[in-house]
Parts: sequence; structure tokens; C-alpha cells
Amino acid sequence: MKLFSKVSALALLAVMTLSSCTTDSFDDNVETLEMSLVETQAKAIELEILNLINDHRRSLGLKALEDMSIVKSVAYSHTDYMVDNDVVSHDNFYTRSSFLKSNVGAKKVSENVAYGFGTAQGVVNAWIKSENHKANLEGDYTNFDISAEKNDNGRWYFTNIFIKK
Repeated sequence: MKLFSKVSALALLAVMTLSSCTTDSFDDNVETLEMSLVETQAKAIELEILNLINDHRRSLGLKALEDMSIVKSVAYSHTDYMVDNDVVSHDNFYTRSSFLKSNVGAKKVSENVAYGFGTAQGVVNAWIKSENHKANLEGDYTNFDISAEKNDNGRWYFTNIFIKK
């Protein structure tokens, strides 16, 4: 019975720490949101996540994605929002998607978010194990980038945005 309880607790934790992916069809009904773009230096965990995703794509015969600083900045704005509000969400996704479509010519935009994973491998493995997140990792995209930020308690929050130009 103890094993069943531990497995159930782990399953619940996985559901709570890994939010579903988002594609263009998501509309959050937000009229306006100011996009505050910030140029940030890539962290080691972010670079490792990007490399792990591209390694996964290449292992399937898919083209590697190119990183893009404006995508990173948009991802950072959302990760910062999640940290500030202590929430994992796709709030304001439509605004981020519209911004990328207007400013970099993205034809398609999606994102994966997560929190609580302590390693790049951990968050990428979780995304690969989730059908919807995996679809984004393996999707028909050209560019991507990620933002990973820690809250005051040292817990990581992640926003990974994919675009097709």
C-alpha cells in the first residue's frame, strides 16, 4: 500500500508541476498586455535544455531548431510573470503569440511551461513523456528559445516557446 501511495503522490506532483502545452488556438481574452522585452544572458540550464531538445529532434531525424533572442525575451517576460505571481500558466499566451507573429513573422507559435524541476534533463524528460508537450518539441518549427528563472525559494520556472517562420 505504501508503494501505491508513493506512486500516486508522484503522479499528482507530475500533473501539478507540468502544465499543458499551448498552441495558436489558445485565446486568453486579454485585450492588452505590454511586452517588456529584456535581453538576458543565457543560463547554463537554458543552454542545456535547448541542446537536449535539439538532440531529441535529431535522434528522430528532425531538423534542429535555431535559438532566437526575441523569442527568449518573450519567454523571459512570461517566466518572470509566473515567478512574480507564483503560478504556472499560459496566461496571456495570445498576446505573446501575436507579438511574435507581428514582430518576427512567425506563422505558428506554441509553448511549454513547467516548474519545480531541478535539472535540464528532468524538465526535458517530463516534456517528452507528455503527449502534448512532446508534440511541441517535435513539431514543425524553425526557431525556439527558453527562459528559466528561480523564485525566492529556489524553485525553477520554465517557459519554452517555439515558432515557425
